[in-house]
Amino acid sequence: MAGRRDRLREFVDLIIAGLDDDVDGSSLAARALVSRYHFDRLMAAALGEPPGAFRRRLLMERAAWRLGASPTSVTDVAIEAGYRSLEGFDRAFVRAFGTPPSRYGAETRFRLPAHNGIHFHPPGGILVPAERKGAQTMDVIDRLLEHDLWFSRRLLERAASLPPDEIDRQVWERWDRMPFDAEEPTVRSMLTRMVWTYENWTASVVGREVPQRGDTSIDGLRSRLERSGPEFADLVRSVRDRGDWDAEFVDALCDPPESFTFGGMIAHVLTFSAYRRQVLVKAFKELGIDDLGLGDPVEWERSLV
Repeated sequence: MAGRRDRLREFVDLIIAGLDDDVDGSSLAARALVSRYHFDRLMAAALGEPPGAFRRRLLMERAAWRLGASPTSVTDVAIEAGYRSLEGFDRAFVRAFGTPPSRYGAETRFRLPAHNGIHFHPPGGILVPAERKGAQTMDVIDRLLEHDLWFSRRLLERAASLPPDEIDRQVWERWDRMPFDAEEPTVRSMLTRMVWTYENWTASVVGREVPQRGDTSIDGLRSRLERSGPEFADLVRSVRDRGDWDAEFVDALCDPPESFTFGGMIAHVLTFSAYRRQVLVKAFKELGIDDLGLGDPVEWERSLV
């Protein structure tokens, strides 16, 4: 099934790439290295509209956006949309939008009804709906939480390949210490702080005692992360599901006890975790490990495909 979807996407990309080319269905099929019959049949079944109609709709959506976005010559837009006569463009535009293109300047609606959900996306892209049949949709909170855990695991995995003396020496030439970090931070101390932050804030919310520092070996930190990370993520999702972002709780583990909103606490944890991840990426580069990328959530999301 994955191969079939990939091939279909190749066909869709061919149509999109050829929007500004003077091509017909046979030319597009030839580019796809399939027969015109096979190309039309597959695309119509998958898209719910023939490939020619699909292409014309995208061009018409782009034309409508161009007319509404700024003062633009209707003639120029008609030519860009592939029409050889202004009269033909006028008729097609009225059929699509119910108004002549010359009167469309104040309109903002440019997407036409389409079962497949694929639309022109300004200024020159395409909007393609997510393919998540049978899968749970992720919001931004899911993405931030899961990426944070994913990259923390990657950091610990890479740390396991380093000798202990490398993990325990300071590798930063210049260090702007955060209030929560060790006086002379090392890879181990930064990784420990990342894991302990999960443990500490979860304990604060659910009412446990101050967590002990625990095992700081790399294997020990990995085990602690597998316990504390998912528990913290579940806690955050429960806050989201209840809509309790602005609700406050008293952190009795502070001295003296201090009040925080759930939303503020979660933003704090994710912000400083992102900071530590970036600091560690630089440290690993100094230690010869340069395959961690940028720590970008987009890298994680694409790894799921």
